[in-house]
Amino acid sequence: MSRIGRLPIAIPAGVDVDIDGSAVTVKGPKGTLTRQFDPSIIIERSEAALSVKRPSDEPRARAMHGLTRSLLANMVTGAHEGFSKTLEINGTGYRAQKQGSQLVLTVGYSHQVVMDEREGVTVEVPAPNRIVISGIDKQRVGQFAAEVREKRPPEPYKGKGIKYAGEVIRRKEGKTGKGK
Repeated sequence: MSRIGRLPIAIPAGVDVDIDGSAVTVKGPKGTLTRQFDPSIIIERSEAALSVKRPSDEPRARAMHGLTRSLLANMVTGAHEGFSKTLEINGTGYRAQKQGSQLVLTVGYSHQVVMDEREGVTVEVPAPNRIVISGIDKQRVGQFAAEVREKRPPEPYKGKGIKYAGEVIRRKEGKTGKGK
């Protein structure tokens, strides 16, 4: 039995879960999320919890069991609390700013990198070297954060670039300068 799949998902107060066949809708204070799941997986709701069961021990059913439970748990958490990712910008002259619904990055190129906010994702720039990306859908928040980081990933010699808050960049030693 899947260790993740067999865990119940607690439904917090203020969150409403509707199960319609293989479609699940989660409504909460932050918003509404809807998702289609594999029809072979059984999603049951008790008074204050959701449980996920699989019909057999076939490899596909086993794989979908834990995945379905994780996706449901992320939907409940997102509708109740939301998700956020914080990015840090390191480098001389590197900075970010918000102009309307666009994120403008100055990260060492000859031009500024302009990125539009996505649907369901909000971007805040509390400081010129910090970007906070938040939303209710964990996948969208993580994808947009990865796309921002991709514009200038951190390099291992000086550590310049865009990194996640708390990410540790393994530093390399540069040239020693002793030529013989």
